[in-house]
Amino acid sequence: MTISNSVAITPELVASHGLKPDEYQRILALIGREPTFTELGIFSAMWNEHCSYKSSKKWLRTLPTKGERVIQGPGENAGVVDIGDGQCVVFKMESHNHPSYIEPYQGAATGVGGILRDVFTMGARPIAAMNALRFGEPDHPKTRHLVSGVVSGVGGYGNAFGVPTVGGEVNFDARYNGNCLVNAFAAGLARTDGIFLSEAKGVGLPVVYLGAKTGRDGVGGATMASAEFDDTIEEKRPTVQVGDPFTEKCLLEACLELMASGAVIAIQDMGAAGLTCSAVEMGAKGDLGIELDLDKVPVREERMSAYEMMLSESQERMLMVLKPELEQQAEAIFHKWGLDFAIVGKTTDDLRFRVIHRQEEVANLPIKELGDQAPEYDRPWTEPKARAPLPAGDVPEMDVADALLKMLGGPDLSSRRWVWEQYDTLILANTLQIPGGDAGVVRIDGHPTKALAFSSDVTPRYCEADPFEGGKQAVAECWRNLTATGALPLAATDNLNFGNPERPEIMGQFVKAVQGIGEACRALDFPIVSGNVSLYNETNGQGILPTPTIGGVGLIADWSKMARIGFSAEGEAIILVGAPASWGTHLGQSIYLRDLFGRADGPPPPVDLAHEKRVGDLVRSLIERGVATAVHDISDGGLAVALAEMTMMGGIGATVNQLKDLSPIPVFFGEDQGRYLVTIPREKVDWFLGEFLKDSGVFAPWIGVTGGRELKLGDARAISVDDLRAAHEGWFPKFMNGN
Repeated sequence: MTISNSVAITPELVASHGLKPDEYQRILALIGREPTFTELGIFSAMWNEHCSYKSSKKWLRTLPTKGERVIQGPGENAGVVDIGDGQCVVFKMESHNHPSYIEPYQGAATGVGGILRDVFTMGARPIAAMNALRFGEPDHPKTRHLVSGVVSGVGGYGNAFGVPTVGGEVNFDARYNGNCLVNAFAAGLARTDGIFLSEAKGVGLPVVYLGAKTGRDGVGGATMASAEFDDTIEEKRPTVQVGDPFTEKCLLEACLELMASGAVIAIQDMGAAGLTCSAVEMGAKGDLGIELDLDKVPVREERMSAYEMMLSESQERMLMVLKPELEQQAEAIFHKWGLDFAIVGKTTDDLRFRVIHRQEEVANLPIKELGDQAPEYDRPWTEPKARAPLPAGDVPEMDVADALLKMLGGPDLSSRRWVWEQYDTLILANTLQIPGGDAGVVRIDGHPTKALAFSSDVTPRYCEADPFEGGKQAVAECWRNLTATGALPLAATDNLNFGNPERPEIMGQFVKAVQGIGEACRALDFPIVSGNVSLYNETNGQGILPTPTIGGVGLIADWSKMARIGFSAEGEAIILVGAPASWGTHLGQSIYLRDLFGRADGPPPPVDLAHEKRVGDLVRSLIERGVATAVHDISDGGLAVALAEMTMMGGIGATVNQLKDLSPIPVFFGEDQGRYLVTIPREKVDWFLGEFLKDSGVFAPWIGVTGGRELKLGDARAISVDDLRAAHEGWFPKFMNGN
């Protein structure tokens, strides 16, 4: 056969595929000739930022990825962590930012579908989902449309598929006006002896296409996701995939049934770059070649070219290498579930990636080099400038009660109930904590006591002011949120969202954030086992806030002792665990300054990782002993907001002391890290302050008492629980109603 080359390869065509001139020269040197049009598309798919991590690989290698419980770290579809009793949790977080800005419903929906496939491709049944969403300023003309479409897409896919959405984040900032972020997380349960990998094994074995048919949706999606937006954004709409959650549910059941049959040798989800990436990765990992015959690929559109078929990102598709003797059994399983099953190729021993279309060879490339020889850049970066300290006397004063109500009723701290009530949070009947607390919690089906906790966290304004401390803080807050339920944090996944890495200042943000994440993960024994990098989140040169989202998983040994954030009884002591002697006064980069006075002054609060570990372990011990009756970590908005949230969730008021000789503003709204609010019965106070705290090195003052129907902060006027709730619950529905 001869390699077809019916389309002229011009510099303009190369550039339109996201390849730089020197990268194209690298291709010519690698294959010794001009590529065909299909081959150019294959290189574009494999060498773009989204698939190759060419700007980030150097720094990702510095992250801690191993641990006592880690079964599978980065490099597969998802990470795998041992939870005992022969079971493991499989999880990952991934972005669908660019597609969601172009077509919010389908972009978000297929982001959920893709992350669910990453999990069940490994042999796990999904048990929980989360999402971290970031939108532009509320007054921007596109923001409400994006919120509506994205939330509908997340709910539409997840609800129909049948997985509970148990946590996440929603934030607004003008820096996301031209580029919203949609980060999707999924976790599943599997047997430790039933994990499936993507490495192909054996020569001459059938390569089998499974699932839905291939169409033209999503062609070039990975390349689109590796470039900035400009004024031609609407032209990119055809690159967005279209999802079908009901087909995906059938695919899940068929895959798990097929895996149980023993027929599967290797399996790979067709995600970014579709058939191209899945086939190349399977072959390259197994040191094998792959030959594909596109005439055997099930299609739903007529006259599809080889280029379109190789780059289509149609959803709900898998590629497998199967044992030949079990082909008929495998085919029967998929046909039973109403899904396509087609042998579309075979493994070979020549380390070549061959593609046949209409009896003509349209691609013949070295399979290992497609991935291994992708460009890897050590991009220049500049050290981010440190923010000047916030002068102690330069803090505007405001009535504490007025400030708290305005913050609770603003875009960033208001209730997200409007969002999560559109998600099914209880399906599968194992959810123990729905969104609204520190972490979502799901019971492990079939086990009498164990549960898993899930949280997603990052504070982008901290990351911009100091990427290193911001990276540390994202990890620490995720670790704290898991700890606050009583869970032992096991491992994390990251979703690193940044602007254009070719700008040294943006690359500097990325480098320092990764360094901060790595330092925190090592100190907290919280390895990164999977993740995703999303770069070029810019429109017309305006980059997003650096947003390295951290998704974490923790294990609760006995969920009957699990902690919640709501005050649970009157007359209980409120303890501020992990406080400095001043209770905390750091206002740099605080919500108080930003939302009430439009200021982004000072550095973010520093993160003392040894302190975080010491305090978190202490809090977890208190929960495990059954002494803590409510627990909440302190983050955005400081002590006052955390107290208000505990009051609203429990429906019980509180009275908190005024610390003498200190201004109430920094005390109640400072965002010092490493702090928790814990309630304990009054009769346990002496034991707690004496025997329990002795030699701990942790300062934990008794600051107040629960009771009544009002929140009283020091000398400020009391605020009723009803007024707190009215402020907190009102903003989002009014915003979405256009009021």
